[in-house]
Amino acid sequence: MEIKERKSPFTVCNVGAWSMTVVSSVGIIMANRQLMSPQGFAFDLATTLSSFHYSLTALVCLVSNAVGYSASTRVIPLWELILFSVVANASIIAMNFSLILNSQGFFQISRLSMVPVVCVMEWILHGKQFSRGAKMAVVMVVVGVSISTVTDVKVNAKGFLCACVAVFCTSLHQIEQLIGSLQKKYSIGSFELLTKTTPMQALSLLFLSPFIDFYLTGKLLSNYKFSSGAFIFLLLSCSIAVFCKVSLYLCIGRFSAASFQVLGHMKTICVMTLAWLLFDSRLSLKNFLGMALAAMGMLAYTWAVEAEKEATNSKSLRNRKDKVSGEVMKPLTST
Repeated sequence: MEIKERKSPFTVCNVGAWSMTVVSSVGIIMANRQLMSPQGFAFDLATTLSSFHYSLTALVCLVSNAVGYSASTRVIPLWELILFSVVANASIIAMNFSLILNSQGFFQISRLSMVPVVCVMEWILHGKQFSRGAKMAVVMVVVGVSISTVTDVKVNAKGFLCACVAVFCTSLHQIEQLIGSLQKKYSIGSFELLTKTTPMQALSLLFLSPFIDFYLTGKLLSNYKFSSGAFIFLLLSCSIAVFCKVSLYLCIGRFSAASFQVLGHMKTICVMTLAWLLFDSRLSLKNFLGMALAAMGMLAYTWAVEAEKEATNSKSLRNRKDKVSGEVMKPLTST
């Protein structure tokens, strides 16, 4: 009996999904930089902007479902959708609070801490084991990105609490419930899951965003004077956000949360490089060395994960062959 070895999941589709995530994430960061920075259009209502992102994404998903381009046939219990929205929105809101209350350096540290936190949570919740090579690669990525991005580090009690909530909720959102687990639990596609979850997130953020942004900035959307340029960049940001959300769900369904976090720092390197090329942002030798170390860490992590998968597949294949050989030899020995 011939036993065929499974192909590696790292296929062209995976590369396409990951490329879409990197391109859309870098694009939305660059668009938001122009939209929200004081040198740009000074639209500093971050939670309101997030509500617009989810609203347009929900609209695109619902229209796509209505015209029959995507079918939504699976039923997810309402309590799971509510839990999903609560954790996801808590992640967004806490991240915005952390950005406002903490220094840029500590905010970057809190983002970097998601990598080891996700690894530990996957180990505790799912018993996932990481090879020594993968652990060393994670350390390389974290150290490299911290060298490149962390400068001033100032923290206060409120900011520290918000950062902890943001890290915990974001990690939980990517691991336990959430995107990947729901897809597997209900055998549901990424776009179909996006269609079911974004409307509730959009409605809740539209309701909460005025209160949150007023608390953080003392401003309301009605106080902002829109110019044609601000409106164009707002529309651009929301449009890119649709692709960003779709690619996020595609990647979480294909990769583990730890892999998503580690390789996700590729976006940080791309943003720093583009800022240097397009916006005349300064990059020191320390920045370049940190970026190089992080890039090597990502390559090492990819190699370690693929090597671990190959070893697991080879072991599984040998076990299946031994089992088949045993079943074939059993009638011979019994005679």
